[in-house]
Amino acid sequence: MASASLASSLLCSSGGSTSRSAAVPRVIRIPLFSKNQHRPPLRPLRSRSVVRRSLQQEQEERTDPASSVAVASGEQEEEAATTASHHVGGENVAKTSGHAGGAEGGQGEGDGEAKRSTDEQQEVDWKSDEEFKKFMGNPSIEAAIKLEKKRADRKLRELDREPDANPVAGLLRGLAKDQLAREKQRLELAEQTFKALDLNKLKSCFGYDTFFAVDVRRFGDGGIFIGNLRRPVEEVRPKLEKKIAEAAGTEVTLWFMEEKADDVTKQVCMVQPKAEIDLQLEVTRLSTAWGYLSAVALAVTTFGTVALMSGFFLKPGATLDDYVSDVLPLFGGFLTILGVSEVATRLTAAKYGVKLSPSFLVPSNWTGCLGVMNNYESLLPNKKALFDIPVARTASAYATSIVLAISAFIADGSFNGGENALVVRPEFFYNNPLLSFVQVVIGPYADELGNVLPNAVEGVGVPVDPLAFAGLLGIVVTSLNLLPIGRLEGGRVAQALFGRGTAALLSFATSLLLVAGAIGGSVLCLAWGLFATFVRGGEEIPAQDEITPLGNDRYAWGFVLAVVCLLTLFPNGGGTYSTSFLGDPFFRGGI
Repeated sequence: MASASLASSLLCSSGGSTSRSAAVPRVIRIPLFSKNQHRPPLRPLRSRSVVRRSLQQEQEERTDPASSVAVASGEQEEEAATTASHHVGGENVAKTSGHAGGAEGGQGEGDGEAKRSTDEQQEVDWKSDEEFKKFMGNPSIEAAIKLEKKRADRKLRELDREPDANPVAGLLRGLAKDQLAREKQRLELAEQTFKALDLNKLKSCFGYDTFFAVDVRRFGDGGIFIGNLRRPVEEVRPKLEKKIAEAAGTEVTLWFMEEKADDVTKQVCMVQPKAEIDLQLEVTRLSTAWGYLSAVALAVTTFGTVALMSGFFLKPGATLDDYVSDVLPLFGGFLTILGVSEVATRLTAAKYGVKLSPSFLVPSNWTGCLGVMNNYESLLPNKKALFDIPVARTASAYATSIVLAISAFIADGSFNGGENALVVRPEFFYNNPLLSFVQVVIGPYADELGNVLPNAVEGVGVPVDPLAFAGLLGIVVTSLNLLPIGRLEGGRVAQALFGRGTAALLSFATSLLLVAGAIGGSVLCLAWGLFATFVRGGEEIPAQDEITPLGNDRYAWGFVLAVVCLLTLFPNGGGTYSTSFLGDPFFRGGI
């Protein structure tokens, strides 16, 4: 569309020059007529002053209709006077013809300058062009390539018109021209690959036995066919992909989705060239050398934050041997939770044929680790895959964390025991109501009157087994990742259960709750809200089959996970609140 807009602007400028050329006087050869023949009237000729108007006056006429009317009236008077002079004699015709020839040449140069000026102005104002805005609302790679080619051609013409001021400038201009020429060649090769599909040819591929299409509209280089599905998607998709690929002459990718308009739900089949989808996936792919290096760097950083955080929970006067004996179980618990959830996620993704990016750990100097994130590097076949993959990670993490915590409590015989117990100081819970679940399990340090409770060590904190502490933190971190925001695991589950529209509303509402928590003084709400919004924000790529329902069993799983998430993150009293998140961190001062 944008290329059509640029072309139309050029056509308008050339059309304007044609009309002006038609108005330029020229020599009219009048044949001889007999007395009985009707003599056609002579075409009125403009005066010399009208022919030699400047380009600036013409531009003012185009922008100011009132001045155009005034000039037009003046022209009519002058043309009338010129016509009268022709009745006196033909001497003025020959004189005016000479001036007209020169005026046509001058006006041709003026038209060229006007055309270049229009091109330059269009290049400056292309972002405000209405056709370009339409193109941005319906992106097309083919149209984008044409726009880039047009800009490259214009820049090459500008470089050709520049004079050779000095050898250095000429050398730089030559290098720029070579680069633009190579870019143009690459665009020409890309233009051969990315072609918009002919929707008229594709209409015949839909039928009563697959997907009955009643309407179609352009979307990108493909289209959206509106109709209804006649058979299960797993039967229809292979047949339609084969038919459409043969009709289009290129491989295609299909999505079966539902769209709502005016409270009416319609089934649609979206068709896009497979080459363009593969390109988009390739651009966002993280399975590269830099991606793996980043994953390793984040893993090392996370291990460092776990080691740093663990040192804050040692008993006063602890030695290096105490650090090793107390912290190793905590490390082991974290690695067990991360390892089990990662294996479950990879196996579930492989079951559906979905490729995953490297897993990136999220370090935190408060909890040691805030979970794992990865992207989908291939299309999701259906909503079941969109639901099962995040549920596999969160459910396995929950199960592993609970098993570690319960086994440690049983081995110690209480919630506050163990030979190598860590000591959790009450400052750890200040400014962090999201960690209140841990305090509910191990018990607070003191009551509301400030009396130290029996489960705590006065002047130190509340003892807890390091393996159990790892399990409790694992439950809280998993619940944070189950919040329905963007592309967190909870956001993916919400999109699979309720659709993209409802998932977006849930994401916005949950973000507002985190903002409210941050304003209330929660450092963890502030940090996690920023991360979830700006790093994992946005919706997940749609599944290829969003029509087939998930089933009641998956809705039941979603309900159970939502209840667990709320119960483990719901803030409670007992000294977890603080009036300001600007207070000293928990490791800065004593009790």
